[in-house]
Amino acid sequence: MRSGADNAAGRQRHFTERIEGRRFAGALNFRAIMKNDRARSLLLTALSAAAFFCVVAGSAFAHSRSSDGGSHAGLDIPEISHGEMAVMSDYRGRIIGLASRAVDTNEPFRRVLNYAEIQYSYCLWGRMPGSVTDEKSPFNECAHAYLAATKAVLLSMREMPREAAAAGEIISAVDADMVRRGLALISCRFSGEAFSTADIVKPRWSGIPFHAASVASLTGLASLFGLGVFALRRFSRPKAQSSE
Repeated sequence: MRSGADNAAGRQRHFTERIEGRRFAGALNFRAIMKNDRARSLLLTALSAAAFFCVVAGSAFAHSRSSDGGSHAGLDIPEISHGEMAVMSDYRGRIIGLASRAVDTNEPFRRVLNYAEIQYSYCLWGRMPGSVTDEKSPFNECAHAYLAATKAVLLSMREMPREAAAAGEIISAVDADMVRRGLALISCRFSGEAFSTADIVKPRWSGIPFHAASVASLTGLASLFGLGVFALRRFSRPKAQSSE
C-alpha cells in the first residue's frame, strides 16, 4: 500500500514540477520577447488592434443613437456646420485641454465636456479616414456630435473669468481659418442637426462595407492584428518546445 501511495505521490510531484517548469519557461520566453524591439512593437500593435476590435464588436449591433435617460434629461447642444467641423477638429486638442484645466466650472459645462469626450471615443477617436470631411462616411454624424459639443465647450469658456482670454484667442483663430479656407458656407445633411447629452450618436456600422476608406482602414487594422498574432506565435513556439 505504501508503495502505491509513494508512486502516486511521485507522479503528482513530477506533474507539478513539469507544470511549474512550463510556467517558468513561459515567463522567460515572454521576457525574451519583450526585450526584442521588433517583437515588442508587434505585440503592442496586436494589443491595440485587439482593443479596437473589442470596441467595434461591442457596438456592432447597436443603433446609431442610444439614450441614457431620455432626451428630457439631457442638455441641448447646438448644431455645427460641415465647414466649422473641418476647422474645429484642428483645434479640438487645445479646446479640450483648456477645458480640462478649468477650475471654476458648473455642472452643465462639465456634462457637455464629458459628452464631448465620450462621443470622441465612440467615433474611434477621430482616426477613421473621412470621418470629419466626408459626408458619406459612416462616422460623419458621430463626428458632428463630438465636434458640436467641443464647440459648445469653447463658447462656454468665453464666460469664465480665467479661461475667457485663451478661449477668445482660439475662437479668433477658428474664425480666421474658416475665412481663409472659405469654409463658412459649406454644409451637409447633418449641418442642421442638434444634439443632446442624453443621446449617444454611434457610427453607422451597416454603412462601413459601402465606404471604401473605412473598409481599407479596418482591413489594414485586421492585417496588423493577424501579423502581430502570427509573429508572437513564431517567436514563442520554438523556445516553448525546447524548454520541454
